[in-house]
Amino acid sequence: MVEPRSSSQFQQHRILMVSDFFYPNFGGVENHIYYLSQCLLKFGHKVVVMTHAYGKRSGIRYMTNGLKVYYIPWCPFLMQNSLPTIYGIFPIFRTILIRERITLVHGHQAFSTLCHEALLHARTMGYKVVFTDHSLYGFADLGSIHMNKVLQFTLADVNQAICVSHTSKENTVLRSGLPPSKVFVIPNAVDTAMFKPSPNCRPCNEIVIVVISRLVYRKGADLLVEIIPEVCRRYPKVRFIVGGDGPKRVRLEEMREKHSLQERVEMLGAVPHAQVQSVLVRGHIFLNSSLTEAFCIAILEAASCGLLTVSTRVGGVPEVLPSDMIVLAEPVPEDMISAIGKAIKLLPKIDTYAMHVRMKDLYSWSDVALRTVVVYDRALISDNVNLLQRLSRYYECGAWAGKLFCLVMILDFILWCFLEWWQPVKNVDVAPDLSVIKRDHNKDAPPLHCHEFF
Repeated sequence: MVEPRSSSQFQQHRILMVSDFFYPNFGGVENHIYYLSQCLLKFGHKVVVMTHAYGKRSGIRYMTNGLKVYYIPWCPFLMQNSLPTIYGIFPIFRTILIRERITLVHGHQAFSTLCHEALLHARTMGYKVVFTDHSLYGFADLGSIHMNKVLQFTLADVNQAICVSHTSKENTVLRSGLPPSKVFVIPNAVDTAMFKPSPNCRPCNEIVIVVISRLVYRKGADLLVEIIPEVCRRYPKVRFIVGGDGPKRVRLEEMREKHSLQERVEMLGAVPHAQVQSVLVRGHIFLNSSLTEAFCIAILEAASCGLLTVSTRVGGVPEVLPSDMIVLAEPVPEDMISAIGKAIKLLPKIDTYAMHVRMKDLYSWSDVALRTVVVYDRALISDNVNLLQRLSRYYECGAWAGKLFCLVMILDFILWCFLEWWQPVKNVDVAPDLSVIKRDHNKDAPPLHCHEFF
């Protein structure tokens, strides 16, 4: 665990956050990058985000506090991931690094193609890199085997890595072969100013269970199909609010029709992050049915709004909340139904505002940012290595894979040398530091929010 220190103790960093997952797409990774960036800006660091284009959203946009976002003209290929090209983004990536005078590259999410390619090119150019893993992956299926090999390649030369839970750290170390000393555990956090309880919104004559999640297999949407009808049968006063969209939404709607639960199961569809709090405060219990989860920010948001959580005992979820704020169950229908029954009995003892105050003390984005800056400092003082030393690291990644990785890196180095000749650094215009904005100069202006883009 990285211990926080005062922000005044650190040197000022110029960070490029890279991931395929960012606003206007909504999810845990997107929120993490946004809130971490905002806190780093508050502490005086420069932060720039690079992601792929979202529809017509391409080019440069500015967000709250002058956070600069490069939506490069790469279209999503699969599940919001850009098409793997290995070398395709190198020219524009190099230009951004030079324009913004970046000193460190921070990639997010093992499933992000853009992240892997950016870390690869950054190391070729001699930049220090940090990687944050937000998910858990298996070891046996074909997709996981492929992803783990890619991760081993990318992290063979990473300076430092961050995981959001101890379970996630163990998983990442096993998958990538990274030394545990290079991997730090820094949990996610919640914006408690945004997620506040509002008991007046909750009905007194019924119990409302809220589900807000992507309706996909990994998030346990199939479990919900089996759990909801039985809970409604056993507890006549229970009603469900389901927010989220995905391929499994059809199954939930079919379940609702089959059991005639239209009056007791409200389907909201996709819920923008700015409206999540208004949905959560309508409920008493938050239900998380994920089959795998490295951390789960949604649980923090629900607890901050004063909801008692019922969740599957998977991944890093048991590390998230104290035992009196969450009821854990195995990811099987009967155990989940029993856990919901236990939670219903505990509801009279729940003090929503006391829970909110505890969440303020437990989780803070400022604390996360301070811990992350410690990792940045350690990355910058790590040893510099030449091309031959880096190739030796890649060569050890496997009998055949190691040779392939070395070939990829040699070609990447040749491409970098060509770009240095084709467009010398002195010919690249340096961008002004508009992200360094003194909020005191704009006190009368209305506050911006993470869903506002300009």
